[in-house]
Amino acid sequence: MSLYAVQSLGVCIGEAPLVDGVSFEIAVGQCVALVGESGSGKSLTCLTPFGLSPGVASGSARLLGTQLCGAPENGLRKVRANDIGFIFQQPLTSLTPHLKIGAQLCEAAQQSGGPRPSRSELAAMLARVGIDNADERLDTYPHRLSGGQRQRVMIAAATAHRPKLLVADEPTTALDASLRHEIMALIDAMRVEQGLGVLLVSHDLANVAAHADHIVVMQQGRVVESGTAHQITRQPTQPYTKALIAAAPRLDSPRNDLCRVGGSLLEARGISVTYPRPGWRRRRFVAVEAVSLDVAEGEALALIGESGSGKSTLGRAIARLGPMTAGEICWRGTRQPARQAMQPDDRRLIQPVFQDPLASLDPLWSVGDIIGEPLKHLLPKLDRSQRSARIAAALDDVELPPDFANRTPRSLSGGQAQRVAIARALAAGPQMLLLDEATSALDVLIAGQILALLARLQAERQLSILCITHDLALARQLCHRVAVLDRGRIVETGLTDTIIADPQHPATQRLVTASRER
Repeated sequence: MSLYAVQSLGVCIGEAPLVDGVSFEIAVGQCVALVGESGSGKSLTCLTPFGLSPGVASGSARLLGTQLCGAPENGLRKVRANDIGFIFQQPLTSLTPHLKIGAQLCEAAQQSGGPRPSRSELAAMLARVGIDNADERLDTYPHRLSGGQRQRVMIAAATAHRPKLLVADEPTTALDASLRHEIMALIDAMRVEQGLGVLLVSHDLANVAAHADHIVVMQQGRVVESGTAHQITRQPTQPYTKALIAAAPRLDSPRNDLCRVGGSLLEARGISVTYPRPGWRRRRFVAVEAVSLDVAEGEALALIGESGSGKSTLGRAIARLGPMTAGEICWRGTRQPARQAMQPDDRRLIQPVFQDPLASLDPLWSVGDIIGEPLKHLLPKLDRSQRSARIAAALDDVELPPDFANRTPRSLSGGQAQRVAIARALAAGPQMLLLDEATSALDVLIAGQILALLARLQAERQLSILCITHDLALARQLCHRVAVLDRGRIVETGLTDTIIADPQHPATQRLVTASRER
């Protein structure tokens, strides 16, 4: 039985046709995946018929026989409330920041007019998508969760009202390899139990191949190849499809040459981070406990771990972007002052590049202002002309033309936005970059370009890198050593190839196994 049928779908924004002639069909309990690089038209194809993009749809898109293209907004709103669940790519910008998780789940469950769920039912929704301490998380705000935990909340909210069709736009982008498989297995189970149809958008062919019944490969708004998952992954006919398959990083891929390592640069000793638990008279939550590590000049160290293991919390504490309950940080043997007492020269030593490139850039500012604003605080003695020169040099470093300084973030692709974020980090002349999942939100082709860019910059500038990632294959391409975190502690550390070849701790073994199965 056909659940959702798309015929000759076109999408225009203004006069520009961005999607042209896309057709596919989803049966009850079936998963169809739209695959392609950033800008290929995947998200426009899946969101525009439901009125969730600025585009205007033409052609036909029918859900249970109801025509969506050209339907009035009140009709589309009713369809979205009753029959569709949406999982968006950027959970931090999709969740309401001032509402607790429990309130957001409750709102999602009631959008189709159902009864208000009990607290135990809300906790069960979170537990089902793999969130531990589910009852406690109901009283937590989104900013207190890791990227992977926020994505799991999004999945729980999308399925709370038991929709007939699940539209999943990069649903596992922010998740580690083992959890990625768990979430996709959960969606598979829902398809079987509820007859749920799934429209899955992804740039990762390797990840969707084991879960999609049918794959539609898109490039520049058109379908270039379509067929069963086995046909597309085992017998691709188009060069573009072959390029997508080859671009997926693997543990056995040829390794890049790493730059030489110098003397000691950063030493972190006994770092602990705790937070107050929500509720009355509850003990503090320990996010990071007594962690010690060191990074040398020109060295790249990967902080690896499953979602919620404390990677980002530790990285932010070391870079003085977040709280540090206990411990000390030394830079070239000199103890760093407390965060509140740091001077501009101290603050510019480590500069961050965050996971979500668009969310980390001010949407109302130009690219030039975004790159130049930190210079006013970190290098206050620079005059306007000197700042302009640094902005132009930073754009050149990340291979963007000078006229990008006049553009705004909304006009940038994901890869371009991440290049701007890297330029902002480089402009002040740091000695270390903190990369917090810097490529996980990008498609495999663009991520490969960003990875090559980072490797070049590291070699040219002898930059040290603290790389927070859940992707061992990425860490192998960029990092000399790996430190594995599990529940706020470092459980294993060593040379990257040694850790991959002979993992000792169960947490490391899970990560390696999941990466090999990719």
